[in-house]
Amino acid sequence: MLGQSLRALSRSVSSVVYRVALAMKPQVIFVLGGPGAGKGTQCAKIVESYGYTHLSAGDLLRAERMREGSEFGQLIDSYIKDGKIVPVEITINLLRKAMEETMRLNQDKFRFLIDGFPRNQDNLQGWTSVMEDKADVNKMWSQSGESVRERVDEKLKKERVVGQSQSQVCIDRCLERGKSSGRTDDNRESLEKRIQTYLQSTRPIIELYQKQGQVRTVDASRSVDEVFADVKAVLEKEG
Repeated sequence: MLGQSLRALSRSVSSVVYRVALAMKPQVIFVLGGPGAGKGTQCAKIVESYGYTHLSAGDLLRAERMREGSEFGQLIDSYIKDGKIVPVEITINLLRKAMEETMRLNQDKFRFLIDGFPRNQDNLQGWTSVMEDKADVNKMWSQSGESVRERVDEKLKKERVVGQSQSQVCIDRCLERGKSSGRTDDNRESLEKRIQTYLQSTRPIIELYQKQGQVRTVDASRSVDEVFADVKAVLEKEG
């Protein structure tokens, strides 16, 4: 009798835990920075060390562009080649699906690094409209040069100068990557457009989150390991 009761209780608790897991909102950190900033590299190291799931808005869009039968493939291709920002409805739909599928397959995988989003005011408004009650945004990482998370206020002026002076570093990184990446936007003309798009459209979003005290930055002009040492310090300090 006692054994049956304990088994019934165990099944009941398991059921409750499972329902709670299904109801858990994704916990999101946005990761922003200019092209060639090393966002993907640092996200990969965070995933390895801390168990986050990395979702790259750009990678999801490129995959959708290549997917046979995609109704958005040609549209996405034209936006990417011109260094423009893809319509927000497409990007948010891809991100939402990727998070839902990740959590469906593993209920412990509810922490996400979303790389390359939101890239402009339209992206931010779209996210707020569709996802505000479906996901919690904990922080924004900004890459200066760029890399994950903004430094404290007294260093922001210096960070902006560094970021501006390192456009050529970012271009050089992407041109080198383009030798093997197969990406249609890893060429000088597209890169210069993407950098201008970042400065004009994405920097204001970072500054908006900055005013709310939600942004952290690391100077990514250094080696991968040096950058990740700073990333780890912030993650471990803030939990």
